[in-house]
Amino acid sequence: MNAMREINSKHKIALVTGAGSGVGRAVSVALGRAGWSLVLAGRTASRLAGTEALTGSSTEVLAVPTDVTVPEEVDALFAAARERYGRLDLLFNNAGTSGPGGLPLDELPYSAWRKVVDTNLTGSFLCAQGAFRQMKAQDPRGGRIINNGSVSAHAPRPDSIAYTATKHGVTGLTKSLSLDGRPYGIACGQIDIGNAATDMTERMRSGVPQANGEVAVEPVMEVADVADMVVYMAGLPLSANVQFATVMATKMPLIGRG
Repeated sequence: MNAMREINSKHKIALVTGAGSGVGRAVSVALGRAGWSLVLAGRTASRLAGTEALTGSSTEVLAVPTDVTVPEEVDALFAAARERYGRLDLLFNNAGTSGPGGLPLDELPYSAWRKVVDTNLTGSFLCAQGAFRQMKAQDPRGGRIINNGSVSAHAPRPDSIAYTATKHGVTGLTKSLSLDGRPYGIACGQIDIGNAATDMTERMRSGVPQANGEVAVEPVMEVADVADMVVYMAGLPLSANVQFATVMATKMPLIGRG
């Protein structure tokens, strides 16, 4: 194990949650190509294996099936990362769910609200806490946390109260982590994404409700463009930080009156 750590210490270590699909998969592949060693976390082992296959044989990968809503599983995730690599340089805090779309607020079941809060906010907190503990204790100390927010942290869609509330909560998490991490060399930033082309946004191509009550097709952008931004943010020295970045399809109707 000591020999393994000597090899790994030459490379920076990134942990990506929600790594089995979408943005998490794209970011994992991009980080691997940029020379990072990876810890991939997600609920489904087969999906993590699919991501690992895309990173290429030259990328060192540890895949750990994890449900980020379960504290014991998050603890086991960070213990496995520590055992394998000895340190952690980056957490991309990405796991999330949009919840049931299109349900009016007064019809939203408590169970659906709870699932979105547990995944998007509590899960993000648990993973940030695990990363913070590791980065604070390791030598050399410090590291970077990048939270996946959303343009919903700026403006809601109709009938999206659970998702929107949790993404506003992620913004508060980012600000608190930035402040609390200062004494320990821990930087924290947030990427707010709008309409990246993933399974989650497939419905944009067929039309989604707008603020004026209409249903309209919305433009999307390549998920690789998001991954490139995360790699840029991750590659900065810890003396510099992208606090908030918004990456969105240029023509999506976020800016303006609707």
